[in-house]
Amino acid sequence: MILVTSAGGKTGRAVIAALVARGIAARAFARSAAHSEALKGIGAADVAIGALDDDAALLRAMQDIDAVYHICPNASPHEVAYADAVIAAAEAAEVPRLVYHSVLHPQIETMPHHFAKMRVEEMLFSSELNFTILQPTAYMQNILGERERMTTEGLYRVPYPVETMLSLVDLDDVAAAAARVLTEDGHAFATYELVGTAPLDQNEIAATFAAALGREVRAEAESVKAWQARARIDGMDEHTVTVLTKMFVSYAGDGLKGNPNVLGWLLGRKPTTLAEFAARVAVQPKA
Repeated sequence: MILVTSAGGKTGRAVIAALVARGIAARAFARSAAHSEALKGIGAADVAIGALDDDAALLRAMQDIDAVYHICPNASPHEVAYADAVIAAAEAAEVPRLVYHSVLHPQIETMPHHFAKMRVEEMLFSSELNFTILQPTAYMQNILGERERMTTEGLYRVPYPVETMLSLVDLDDVAAAAARVLTEDGHAFATYELVGTAPLDQNEIAATFAAALGREVRAEAESVKAWQARARIDGMDEHTVTVLTKMFVSYAGDGLKGNPNVLGWLLGRKPTTLAEFAARVAVQPKA
């Protein structure tokens, strides 16, 4: 039985689905009972309800499990505090191992949500746990926020220069690698970068989706202020607006570049290419 924290999010759901596909029972830890039906629908054997800072709920959820896959909600201001609670509960429950969902290049101090994950990695080094750290790059799935605009207007809009170089990864590949690491021996105290592509600029991303959609798509940079205005209209909280703004500024300066070799080794195949991902989602119904 594998416990997956923050199971109601897209990463948690993907990891649970990958575990189920391998015939492994998954216990989902979710903040709200509203997620229970959907999580059981994708195969979760059990759903535990509680907050990531609820010591008693965490300890209950960690009874009779073989490993924890810990995911913190994206851009959370409580990354370190939540991890502290999860690590303490795992130690108290004598959980055999913990796999932590970190991020590619967590040492980048100008991106606070990356740097917080570096602090968590340091906490794991000092813990009594058998741990593994996974460091995925930006998901290909993030592009889908612009899918309708690409389809209707032929525009792929990003809040950084179109020359910005980013390595991407298919979330399904991340989940498959996580499932393997969680269920096989030989990964203790390892840190793995999960990267699906060589660095791509935004024009290359737009051209790849153009080919999949069968229409012209042009990459276009928008100002960070314009993005902030849209994000606030959509209801994004100020902390997340601030954190993501700093990420976009970092992207504009340095990109986010990685190498797919490690992920290929973990998967036993080449990682999903952006062209393969774009072709797959082009024929899927809009979410």
